Amino acid sequence: METRIKKKEFVFILISATLVTLMIWSSFTSPVQSATMEFNKANFHNPLKIDNKYFPLEPGTTMIYKGTSEDGEPTRDVFVVTNDTKEILGISTRVVHDDAYVKDEHEETTDDWFAQDDNGNVWYMGEYTTDLTEDGSHEGSWEAGKKGAMAGIVMEAQPKVGDKYDQEVAKDVAEDKGAILSVNEKVCVTYGCFSNVLQTEDINPLEPEIVENKYYAQDIGYIKGVLVKGGEEVETLVQINSTGKNNTGLLPVNETNTLEQR
Repeated sequence: METRIKKKEFVFILISATLVTLMIWSSFTSPVQSATMEFNKANFHNPLKIDNKYFPLEPGTTMIYKGTSEDGEPTRDVFVVTNDTKEILGISTRVVHDDAYVKDEHEETTDDWFAQDDNGNVWYMGEYTTDLTEDGSHEGSWEAGKKGAMAGIVMEAQPKVGDKYDQEVAKDVAEDKGAILSVNEKVCVTYGCFSNVLQTEDINPLEPEIVENKYYAQDIGYIKGVLVKGGEEVETLVQINSTGKNNTGLLPVNETNTLEQR
């Protein structure tokens, strides 16, 4: 017997299928902060000691990344953990200075603010960014506690596959979200090769067409970022300089870091 679907029935089925698809996609790529990760300033007795194994921030450390932009142009990013601090929501945060270059032209400079709670979770407290290509625009800047912005999680103390969390919580300004995809990747970059690497999926509802995978090595931190949707941008760690007390296991510049050594 021939089956015919009436127009109204077809529209209803189409809408239902679309809603189901959106719900499934949302469950994977629209992370929300875990209820157990609520910010409480009483849980920060030594916030400047950031020794999370996937996101250590030792003052005096400089991490240099190189890659390619969406236009295929060479990029360089210089990430400096400073001795500077900034008080936000009643706690001291570590200031990390980040300079971005495209074809050796200085295009953006940013101060990021981080703090670690007593459980070892690293919180993202905000950023002050300056776009040097747009007459010094500070678009995208935010600070927890101001204009409705709240602290976000940049790295959990004990990340597990499937965990989802808000990294930035500033409505219509900065809304990055993350999800843990793996904790046992093997990744090689210019700086070295690493095992037991943490892999995340990062999205931003303000730019839904873009999805990025990031990789974090134990005792090192962020080592690689790759756009898997919305472009072909990539950046990898090429060098680490450390002038301060070294508690992170960083190797001197120009030495080889291999899977066997780690």
